[in-house]
Amino acid sequence: MRMLLPHPLLSLMLWALWLLLANSVSPGNLVLGLVLAWLIPLFTARFWADALPVRRPLVLLKFAAVVLYDIVVANIAVARLILGPQDGLRPSFIVMPLELRNDMAIALLASTISLTPGTVSAFLSADRKNLIIHSLHTEDPDEIVRQIRQRYEAPLKEVLE
Repeated sequence: MRMLLPHPLLSLMLWALWLLLANSVSPGNLVLGLVLAWLIPLFTARFWADALPVRRPLVLLKFAAVVLYDIVVANIAVARLILGPQDGLRPSFIVMPLELRNDMAIALLASTISLTPGTVSAFLSADRKNLIIHSLHTEDPDEIVRQIRQRYEAPLKEVLE
């Protein structure tokens, strides 16, 4: 079964996305969406990394909720910074030593940082021990690293490592 349908959840999401983009549930769109949702994961399966064992799914759900909350709050904070006086901005690059060692966990952390308005993951050192983050406004770099470590890195470490 795994060879015929390597990523069932991805197939389901692709099918739903196709129907949303087509804005029609006609028989032709249903069939074409199913064919694409089956073929795309089938032909791309060899490029996918092995599945990661998720040790604590509830922690992962809490992590997702924290990230969504932080995105909303950061959007408001960035809007205030951008619409306010520009001389108050203090952009900076921050070096964050990583405790994560798993490549997927590091990629998720970097993506999460970039998804949160006001911060961007700028560079990962070759030895994967330091992540350089650009912050739009930095009063205390150590506080930013502490928050990222507590809110994002610790749950990812708990779930994926």
